[in-house]
Amino acid sequence: MHPILFEIRGFPLHSYGVLLATAYLLGLALALRRARRHGLDAAKVMDLGIAVIVAALVGAKLLLLIVEFRHYASNPGELVTLLRSGGIFYGGLLLAVPVAFWYMRRLGLPVWTTADLFAPGIALGHAVGRLGCVMAGCCFGRPTNLPWAITFTSVYATENVGTPLDVGLHPTQLYETGAELAILAALLATERKARPFPGRTLWIYVLLYAVARFVIEFFRGDPRGMIGPLSTSQFVSVVLAPLAVVMLIRLSGRPQAPAPKAAARRGRRK
Repeated sequence: MHPILFEIRGFPLHSYGVLLATAYLLGLALALRRARRHGLDAAKVMDLGIAVIVAALVGAKLLLLIVEFRHYASNPGELVTLLRSGGIFYGGLLLAVPVAFWYMRRLGLPVWTTADLFAPGIALGHAVGRLGCVMAGCCFGRPTNLPWAITFTSVYATENVGTPLDVGLHPTQLYETGAELAILAALLATERKARPFPGRTLWIYVLLYAVARFVIEFFRGDPRGMIGPLSTSQFVSVVLAPLAVVMLIRLSGRPQAPAPKAAARRGRRK
């Protein structure tokens, strides 16, 4: 745990911010590489990626503001902490998806095929971003005596995000990193299996992540908004998982058009 990497003339460089930026860049780089392999316009995909990143940042902070509205309304001076916070991942996802779909139509990109290209990048970026959570001490777990418990000791972290100190906690940040890497491997593997169809990779990601996040939430110990007995993220997972199943069934029944990569190869042979 090391929330501040170093300071430059009294200005702290936070490890979370560095890893969050790294996460977005790695995710975008993977999407661009996949786009080139599938014959899509890399410049358009880059523009789309930037729009998605901005939407994800705004959406994540907006959902955090909604969930913690009473706290921020009672303590308006703490709104500045919202700018430093990464927010709630689901908020970023829920805003980034409609923005991405609108932007894809505007740029003339094949919607479901392009979404499939971005899904593994989302998984990779989120895995790296959760390492930033470990460094910052946020998104911490419940107390535990398990041998892999993690113990935080930074006073700055507890002042900044309320991290409990000197007590073993579930490393929920690492649970999520592991889950995202497993999902990434599953997405890349299933793209070569069975009958592919546009939209499959994206909705498999949504389904797998919803299940993983629902389970991991039981081990979280940080204050979060609740909707009845469920945390906000669990509630969103309950909505997204069946939606993903419905979309997978629906899209699998559509007539299949030639993939962009195949079309590009035919063009080169002429």
